[in-house]
Order: sequence, then C-alpha cells, then structure tokens
Amino acid sequence: MQTVKVINKSAYELPKYETLNAAGLDVRANITEPIILKPLERTLVPTGLYVEIPEGYEIQVRPRSGLAAKHGISLVNSPGTIDPDYRGEIKIILVNLSNNDFELKPGERVAQLVVAQFTRIEWKEVDSLSETSRGEGGFGSTGVK
Repeated sequence: MQTVKVINKSAYELPKYETLNAAGLDVRANITEPIILKPLERTLVPTGLYVEIPEGYEIQVRPRSGLAAKHGISLVNSPGTIDPDYRGEIKIILVNLSNNDFELKPGERVAQLVVAQFTRIEWKEVDSLSETSRGEGGFGSTGVK
C-alpha cells in the first residue's frame, strides 16, 4: 500500500474507498452553498484537499458513474491527472451533459480519485515501425464485421 500525504482543509472527512475492492476514492464538493449547473455548463468545484504524491505516481480524477447515469454529470477532462509535483488544491471540473439543471449540494461526492503508478519514457525517432496484423487499423477495426 502506498502512502500519500494530505492536508484536509475541507469540512468533510478524507476521501475513502466505499467498498473493499474499490479502485477509486470518492471526493466531495467543499462548498457552503449549492451550485446550479445548467445544461452544457461547467464549473470548477473545490475539494479542500492538498496532496503530496510520491514520485512515479499520479492521481487520476474520474467521473462517478452514478452522477453520469442518473444526471448526465461528468468531467470535462476525463480522466484528469494530478502530477506528483503539484501542491495546490485539488479541484474538479464538472460538466452538465444533460438537458436539465443540476443542483450540486455541499458535501456531495463529485468524482473518484485513483492513484496510479506511471512510467516516464524517452522518445527514439525512427524511419519505420515494426509490422503487425492490425497495422494502421483503428476506431473499430478489430470488431466483428
């Protein structure tokens, strides 16, 4: 298990895993008044959380499936990435993709945070790539015809 240092300036407990095998920690809106999100409108939602992520790790910010399915609420940059050298407040960019206004309440769970290890690469410029059976096929090219 990896440790992540956190400062919690929110009015709520730290994000937690809701089930034993959950990959994401639910994060809450640290707001004092409801926010009305109109159709196709987006807003930056503060969480009151500040983190120190270990080198070689990131926190991915992902939508909550319940908000997406029931209300059409998602994230503009999904998944968002919080880099290990960022020390500012975690904020969530919510968007309303439905045709109805959505009321975001104080303390509502707005996104999931997933901690993931990453590898940095070094580019090697070449004139050609190895051949594969797929080749340049993309966007549904491996599906049944």
